[in-house]
Amino acid sequence: MSKHPARIDGVVPIIPTPFREDQTIDHTAVAACVRFAAESGVSAVCLPAYGSEFYKLSESERGQLLETAINAADGKVLVLAQSNHPAAIHAIEIAQANEARGADLISFAVPRIFSLPEADLLEYCRAVCSSVSIPVLVQDFNPNGITIGPDFCRQLADACPNFRYVKLEEPLMAPKVAAIRQATEDRVGVLEGWGGMYLLELVEPGICGVMPGLGMAELFQEVWRLAKAGSHSEAMDLFEKLLPHVVFSLQNMELFLWMEKDLLARRGVIPEASRHVRKATYTPDAAFRRHAQMLNDRVVSLVKRRARK
Repeated sequence: MSKHPARIDGVVPIIPTPFREDQTIDHTAVAACVRFAAESGVSAVCLPAYGSEFYKLSESERGQLLETAINAADGKVLVLAQSNHPAAIHAIEIAQANEARGADLISFAVPRIFSLPEADLLEYCRAVCSSVSIPVLVQDFNPNGITIGPDFCRQLADACPNFRYVKLEEPLMAPKVAAIRQATEDRVGVLEGWGGMYLLELVEPGICGVMPGLGMAELFQEVWRLAKAGSHSEAMDLFEKLLPHVVFSLQNMELFLWMEKDLLARRGVIPEASRHVRKATYTPDAAFRRHAQMLNDRVVSLVKRRARK
């Protein structure tokens, strides 16, 4: 059980799923990732999400991952349990099971397999939120259309007081951040996804956090701290060193997974033998691999230089 209130303020990295060559999960490496996050001073951790390859996991594997993470967190960092399913009845079952496991918060994605009217999406979100008692984060990634907005968030917050956070992954969202805060009277905090690419431009409108990968989590946390303290030039100096990595890796989600695990192995967080991505996946060719490894090496060098200061 968490030793502090379930409040997000800062970086919430996605915990990856380390796979061995035989495609089995290395739970010891999962626990090491959670402990690394806690030591990095982040606000919370999230799994099993897209960055955890949740779509390649069985339901039992997802539950086992969460149990490993909750035990490893040991109350030192909040655990946000992703509870995705396009059918509300199953999303409810998953969310309730994750609450029973001891998660601090529940997260689920708005179902975007097909285009649905906003009223139906709101009904879905109400059903899942009201099925648990702990705080809830709603994620909406909709590259083919608009995401949920201020009125949707206000209606959901009115119906479900435990709806506390929304994660959006889109460009030019500063006006929406401010509008959601105003419409919900700051009952709902907005988090930025998409690898943290839009972090700095959204601090002023008032995001409450950012959800990047784990490999650069403590660096993003420092960018967050500097920006919140008003040290914008210092925040930008550090952020611009991370951005080439983010932009390159997000060309393809499976490339991001490959780079993330390679980086964590290079940093000594997970063993080399557990840096595999479960198939089917994208295998970088030699040129992509060289560039990706160069970017990862630059992050490792940056971390070492900062540690010597």
